[in-house]
Amino acid sequence: MFKIISKVIGFINQSIASIGITAGVAVAFTNVVARYVFDASLVWATELTIFLFLWSVFFGAAYCFKKDAHIAVTVVLDIVPSRAAKVMLLVSHLITFIFLLCVAYFGYEYLLLVNDLDERSIDLWDMPMWIVYLVIPIAFSFAAFRVGERIHAILSTSHDKIVKESEAEHVLSEMGIGASRNADNKNVQELNKMVKEVEKKTGGLL
Repeated sequence: MFKIISKVIGFINQSIASIGITAGVAVAFTNVVARYVFDASLVWATELTIFLFLWSVFFGAAYCFKKDAHIAVTVVLDIVPSRAAKVMLLVSHLITFIFLLCVAYFGYEYLLLVNDLDERSIDLWDMPMWIVYLVIPIAFSFAAFRVGERIHAILSTSHDKIVKESEAEHVLSEMGIGASRNADNKNVQELNKMVKEVEKKTGGLL
């Protein structure tokens, strides 16, 4: 059941994020062409572009929780014992989970307020604004679900495997450096030295 929900949420997140950014760019480009070529600006284009980008960003951010792609500073996790790292990760994810649920809840409350006030868009054909603000409770609920998945993964993962690699190691492996775990000792030592140099120069903020 949870796997099905996860796939559905993933599909929605990816679809809205990609469609939103594509449609937003298309509308903005069309408006620029209409303005400078035909001297006829589309009055609704600016507001529609903002709303499309807004939906794309929020659902894209929710999708990033699935890929664990949000920026994270792992300097402390890399130096503390693995048991402590697991606890720290669990606490940080729990705080994030609670925050996302709170935003989703109060976003829903604000949605009801906007609906009661009958707030409407002036440029977008008198469209009710609650439709636009619907992105907040939905996107943050999806993000909370993803963080819940991460919490379950942390709880079910052994503490000695909880921190697989630092961000510097991850970047280097993406570059094809140190990808082989069967390298000889000299290569391993050189890789470790390179990782430490990278983390030293970036302060672990890479």
